[in-house]
Amino acid sequence: MGHGLRFAFGTLSVLRVRVDRWDRPTAGRAMLGAPLVGLVLGALAAGAGALVSWRAGGLLGAVAAVSVLAALTRGLHLDGLADVADGLGSGKPAEDALRIMKQSDIGPFGVLTLVLTLLAQIAALAGQFTVSPGRGALAVLTAAVAARCALAWGCLHSVPAARPGGLGAMVAGTVPLAGALAVSAGSALALWAAGWAAGWPSPRYPLALVLGLGCAWLLLRRCVRRFDGITGDVLGAMAETAATGALLALAV
Repeated sequence: MGHGLRFAFGTLSVLRVRVDRWDRPTAGRAMLGAPLVGLVLGALAAGAGALVSWRAGGLLGAVAAVSVLAALTRGLHLDGLADVADGLGSGKPAEDALRIMKQSDIGPFGVLTLVLTLLAQIAALAGQFTVSPGRGALAVLTAAVAARCALAWGCLHSVPAARPGGLGAMVAGTVPLAGALAVSAGSALALWAAGWAAGWPSPRYPLALVLGLGCAWLLLRRCVRRFDGITGDVLGAMAETAATGALLALAV
């Protein structure tokens, strides 16, 4: 599992980690260990958001938390979200849509999706930070963990790769259903424990994770039908969708 965790941190974060193995079994273990990456990155972003919220208010705390998460991932998932939006919005056949997604520029669908997603995340987090810095921090943690749990579901054995090359082909089909269920259940339990330790013994955080994963699953099914499989961009879009869905669930 050590190689898998190094693969996960080296691929999904800016943290300097030596990756010794780059093969499909290790990639599968990395996707199962991805929620731990979310826990670490989420804790850093939650701390930054709570500090800024305490000193400057909930809105700026939310902006800080979202910005730190984006910086810690080099905007990897946001880039994937924009590319998938352009591919889906193009209305072109799978091969042409994949070519559009691979281009370095961002089209109007991608820009609009990024703006609306970031606004939704910031607005939802601002409400949580306004209640208290602790509530906001736990919401950030929930979103970060939910985003990385979604990666395992995107890499199930039943999900093919859309093209032979790239990160998507490396990780596609590497995760058993039992593994995805186990890491999601473990993450939900950890979030419930974190809420209980903070004085909020409520199922709202595990439920938000489940709802976020449900949103990511709907996107996955759409992408598999549209592109005949997944790419690294699809996984990034799933992560942002799960995070946004979890935050909106907490907001309502």
